[in-house]
Amino acid sequence: MRFDVVTLFPDLFAPHLTLGVTRRAYESKAVDVHLWPLRDFADDTYRRVDDRPFGGGPGMVMLAEPLTRCLDAVRAARTDGAPVVHFTPTGRRIDQAVVREFSAGPGAVLLCGRYEGIDQRVIDRHVDVELSLGDFVLSGGELPAMALLDAVARLQPGVLGDAQSHLQDSFEDGLLDCPHYSRPEVLATPDGEVPVPPVLMSGHHAHIARWRRERSLELTARRRPDLLEIARRDGRLSKADERFLANLGL
Repeated sequence: MRFDVVTLFPDLFAPHLTLGVTRRAYESKAVDVHLWPLRDFADDTYRRVDDRPFGGGPGMVMLAEPLTRCLDAVRAARTDGAPVVHFTPTGRRIDQAVVREFSAGPGAVLLCGRYEGIDQRVIDRHVDVELSLGDFVLSGGELPAMALLDAVARLQPGVLGDAQSHLQDSFEDGLLDCPHYSRPEVLATPDGEVPVPPVLMSGHHAHIARWRRERSLELTARRRPDLLEIARRDGRLSKADERFLANLGL
């Protein structure tokens, strides 16, 4: 799996590619990341990649020609037809389903815009997919690109210490994850001692599994009822789940 990243700021990616658990994916080339500094494809001594927008208005627009030259170079370096992804507020919101799609594919070319955006002619001619990190505006596409890389990398075999770990993450089954606890068994606080929920210390695996499921259901119902409705519509809630939610009045 290969990702080619077109960016004005390749140095932003260095910590992401060398720190944390997902570095295993990058070091092993399970997720092979190539950075393409866009200024290398400018054709003037100032290495200019942006200019004022036609029609006036604030900000700058990334120029079509350096972007086209860079994308042509990326295409020459890989011939698998991987999609070109542009990060923009108008794109499809990244969710776990999107992450799974990319984690099962050949990778992509990640186009990180800046300023007011990139020349629309580049989007029309070269971009296959547009993605958004959420309903807010960032300074550029680098943070969404890193978020996608991180989410994809952690799904690759051998990256997480426990191969089953990601299966319990939020959104994997359409619900939010349950709370988690570790040592000490009793935490001393200014308000008194706070123990771990007793069921987690019981050793009864069926009871623990049900407790975790119920906490996941309750948290999703209270914080993301939209996810709960999707899970209900898709038939992912059992009769026991529905009884539990009914008893909560949710």
